[in-house]
Amino acid sequence: MGDVTRRDFMKIAGWAAAVTSFSAVTVPLIAYLYPKDLSETPADPVMVADASAFPVGEARVVQFGRYPALIIHTSDGLRAYSAVCTHFACIVKWNAETGEIECPCHEGYFDPADGSVLAGPPPTPLAALDVYTEGGQVYVAAPQEDAPQ
Repeated sequence: MGDVTRRDFMKIAGWAAAVTSFSAVTVPLIAYLYPKDLSETPADPVMVADASAFPVGEARVVQFGRYPALIIHTSDGLRAYSAVCTHFACIVKWNAETGEIECPCHEGYFDPADGSVLAGPPPTPLAALDVYTEGGQVYVAAPQEDAPQ
């Protein structure tokens, strides 16, 4: 290999800096434009916890796809709803004392039996999700459009 002159070294260093700079800008831009997963809700049911984690009268917020879900164990069984308030997209929580789902942002209240609005500014009920237990595990799934009511 021949001797590298100062001029050749500077050319190589300049090209290396240009390629590195271009990559540092281009790769994140491409990753931003083509995200890995844009699904609002998973296509398949998601195992969220052991059934023993839900005693009657208790609730839990769990991750379900892009947004969290609220699972409540009422006296009538497990119920699951999107945990995103329909008024201003705050995360709702369970109030065991009042037995209601509440939005802490603007005092919206929802019925745990069907997710309907009890009081406050939310314009629509919480989105209901399917919830079931299988093998001692609790699963949450997107509602099936063709399921019989």
